[in-house]
Amino acid sequence: MRIDQFGYELTISSPTAAEAWDKMVLAFLAHAAKTPEYLGSVLSQEPDFAMAHATKGLFFLMLGRREMTETAQEGYRAAQEAALRSAPTAREMGYIRGLGAWLDGRPSETVREMEAILTRWPEDALAMKISHATRFIMGDGKGMRASIEALLPAYDAKNPARGYLFGCHAFSLEETGDYARAETAGRLGLSLSPDDAWGLHAVAHVFDMTANARAGLNWLEGREHAWAHCNNFRYHVWWHKALMHLDQGEIDAVLDLYDTEVRRDHTDDFRDISNATSLLMRLELEGVNVGHRWDELTDIAERRTEDACLLFADLHYLLALIGGNRDVAVKRMLARMHRDAKQTNAGELLARMANPGLSAATGLEAFGEGDYKTAFLNLGRARRSMQLAGGSHAQRDVFERLTIDAAIRAGFLDEAENFLHERTAQRAGRLDSYASARLELISGSRVDWDEAGRLPAE
Repeated sequence: MRIDQFGYELTISSPTAAEAWDKMVLAFLAHAAKTPEYLGSVLSQEPDFAMAHATKGLFFLMLGRREMTETAQEGYRAAQEAALRSAPTAREMGYIRGLGAWLDGRPSETVREMEAILTRWPEDALAMKISHATRFIMGDGKGMRASIEALLPAYDAKNPARGYLFGCHAFSLEETGDYARAETAGRLGLSLSPDDAWGLHAVAHVFDMTANARAGLNWLEGREHAWAHCNNFRYHVWWHKALMHLDQGEIDAVLDLYDTEVRRDHTDDFRDISNATSLLMRLELEGVNVGHRWDELTDIAERRTEDACLLFADLHYLLALIGGNRDVAVKRMLARMHRDAKQTNAGELLARMANPGLSAATGLEAFGEGDYKTAFLNLGRARRSMQLAGGSHAQRDVFERLTIDAAIRAGFLDEAENFLHERTAQRAGRLDSYASARLELISGSRVDWDEAGRLPAE
């Protein structure tokens, strides 16, 4: 038995394995690329450490890829078998149950298992981050905030995860609209943990949601070291920088970042695909010709039409297929989503294919076909429940923009204007360049309609 960096028992005997475990936890909190390396070291030294097998399974499920589900199931079986040989602690058993719950289609129960751990062992930063990440996948911003705020008193200045906790607090504050406190928490987290890419990116979210792109660019400039160590999360931070340039109308900078950072490596991780597809779609809505950039994304998306792991991923695969004009694959994906929506016992995440999934997907398909009335009616229907798709406000904003643009193109000017005002209210009442341009377009369209209406009488 060993004691970890937070003072909790670990059912392992090797001191080097215990050290690798501590490093793995901090690496996971920092979204570091070395996380699997440390975890692999632990398992090679302590193959009967059930908690490590369960953690590996949870990590695989978070990847949102169908083929990883079987790997996660293997991790679950390994954890159960190891538990029979090693007698894990009550805390460690919670991880095994959490993995089993997600595999059974109940990630909300995974969250409850993590929260049960945190009730007794509040400084278990791994459970904290897994709860946070799972809630994020499920679109539970309020739950993220409540979970973190319950833990704040337990993390004193000696806790090595304190900075990362503040980073998670920053993100949950931003997602619940408390922008000033979010910025403060994010800055504090980064000062304590200079590699806290999540906290740094939470502050970037604040600048996005308060329509202050120039300040956001200043914030990221010179802090590249805070995300250089990351796994694919580094692409996401570069995506944020590209969004800020887009808001400033600096299209060349956006395309350069897309080519050199956002899609520097043509990975097939759904998070990387979501970065790329949503950025290209934003550019096309602004009339930018993105050239051949859809091609490699659509090739990947065509291979993912049957994944059905996360609605968030599916909708971005669909964006890629629409952007690349892969009509057959779009139809195939819509048919699969319709089948999924009819399943009554398919699990919590798959149930979201019915709502908001089908309406959102139908709307996206119609937008790609130029049927803007159908696009607006369906995207508008999905709009109120799009948070269930998961992701952040900034990530889901591409669907908001498509909804508003569909409304304008279909002549639903009042509805588009109302949505723009609601969007602006969520952004601390500040207009970004997208909202300004669309409101001006709506105003000009109304003038044109008024003049056209007067022509016969003149």
